[in-house]
Amino acid sequence: GDLPSIQKSFFRNFIALIIAFIVLIRTDEKFKFNKKNLPELLLRSIFGTMGILCNFYAIDHLVLSDASMLNKLSPFFAVICSYFVLKEKVKPFQALAVIVAFIGALFIIKPQSISASLPSFVPPSNLLYGWSSSLGGFGAGVAYTMVRKLSQKGERGPFIVFFFSAFSCVVTLPYLIVDYSPMTIAQLVILICAGIAAAGGQFSITAAYSYAPAREISVFDYTQIIFAALMGFIAFGDIPDKFSIIGYVIICSVSVAMFLYNRKEG
Repeated sequence: GDLPSIQKSFFRNFIALIIAFIVLIRTDEKFKFNKKNLPELLLRSIFGTMGILCNFYAIDHLVLSDASMLNKLSPFFAVICSYFVLKEKVKPFQALAVIVAFIGALFIIKPQSISASLPSFVPPSNLLYGWSSSLGGFGAGVAYTMVRKLSQKGERGPFIVFFFSAFSCVVTLPYLIVDYSPMTIAQLVILICAGIAAAGGQFSITAAYSYAPAREISVFDYTQIIFAALMGFIAFGDIPDKFSIIGYVIICSVSVAMFLYNRKEG
């Protein structure tokens, strides 16, 4: 609905904070962490929060397909950042797989700004929102890289999720206090559901980047678009066109190829 982006972001992360708190309180270590990891935890939280805020802001103002396409730059940034920060080498096949997956994503989301006219790639009125979505992809990519680095240094996944969620809630809370928008029961229920889904995604993505380099798993991030298409069909009756189906085939094929390649190399 018409709720502010920051308010949506707060509830998205507040649910994840509660779940991470419950998970940690049941462990022997509780909330203990290595203080030497604080710089990476802060970087993960700062860029992660930036990514969420920019993405919600862009979705509120851009055509959804445009915002999704620009936000899908995050795997590229994750691979690039991992190369410079973690010194993880990117093999030609892996780089090609990410590029092909991105092409498949373009078939599915068909950005209006591309199809309109090549000379005016982004209308002047949408420049701010386009840059915002791109910045969100950059933030997510850097955040994923920090998750990988933290895992290599022995930091626990649930604590990484807890620290990030707490940080983002603290950052967005002042806005809610000053300019809170009343919500209907339906909006509250939807935000809670979004928070639960986001928490599941946070724990999963943290585990993924803990066990494998970005160059090996970033390509699978594009399956998000396929899941979104399935949910769209179930919830709203959206039927994909032929270009979307081509995109699904491309993404599924490159994901399988990446899996077989990594298995062979491993």
